[in-house]
Amino acid sequence: MNDTVAILGTGKMGSAIALRLGEAGFKVVLWNRTRSRAEALGLGTVADTPAAAAQDADFVVSSLTGQEAVLVAYLGPDGALSAGAGKRYVEMSTAGPGLVSELAAHVTAVGGTLVDAPILGAPPVVRAGQAAILVGGADDDVVAASPVLSVLGDVRHVGPLGSAARLKLVANSMLADVILAAAELQVAGEGAGLDRDDVFWVLKRFVPALEARRPGFLEGRHAPQFALRDLRKDLGLALALFAASDSSTPLTDLSSALVISAAAASADLDISAVMLPYRQASEPRRRNSRRVGSATWSDGHLART
Repeated sequence: MNDTVAILGTGKMGSAIALRLGEAGFKVVLWNRTRSRAEALGLGTVADTPAAAAQDADFVVSSLTGQEAVLVAYLGPDGALSAGAGKRYVEMSTAGPGLVSELAAHVTAVGGTLVDAPILGAPPVVRAGQAAILVGGADDDVVAASPVLSVLGDVRHVGPLGSAARLKLVANSMLADVILAAAELQVAGEGAGLDRDDVFWVLKRFVPALEARRPGFLEGRHAPQFALRDLRKDLGLALALFAASDSSTPLTDLSSALVISAAAASADLDISAVMLPYRQASEPRRRNSRRVGSATWSDGHLART
């Protein structure tokens, strides 16, 4: 394998991508705003700027948090797009379809190609090469990027550029709806006198992906795989997308409100921390004061109205 891949961003997902590609034989060049985080991987070489990382790369992969971070990495001083014409760019962040459209115009202007390729799957799934990769872009560009992306998991071409970014927002909205339902029913089942392991076993039968959240659901350990603050951000992007097409999304609207409330107290914890307000509401001193009604959250607590 002689291809060189520049990785812009070595957070949890960017690091998993870099390690997987390195193990598969790709030459990897890393850039991260905090250089020490890239150096800590002990992999490939670490560049001082996105332009330096992209300079000799055959592919430039970006995995960053938020639109601003992506635009700075591409368009800022010493940004990746200043590395020269003819580069193949693969944008894997979850920053919304608007960002993809804006970025595409700049990539085209410098003679490059772009696909958007967000990932479904936590970093450990990426490390195992078992993620799902949603890809949007022209047929030829997707084919060219596939040797890199297929190392990370199953590649699905879902339409023209920007389609993958839109579908990722659908996926993360589903994740929010499911994790909130599971958290609610886990605590409710325990409150009904059932063993917590049995409740989780049943919930996992319907949603196997809950296994990754076992430490949070059963042990109260919410070390972040996917932080609540990032799910809050993704739901904001998703609801804006759905509103633009006049779609009715009352369940996801509620999920967003609950995630916002939970994140106010636990933004840096894993999304399994959406269950904390339910657990707080089920404490013995509150059980006698609860009455039947609709559920609302305020300041990270579940209340009955």
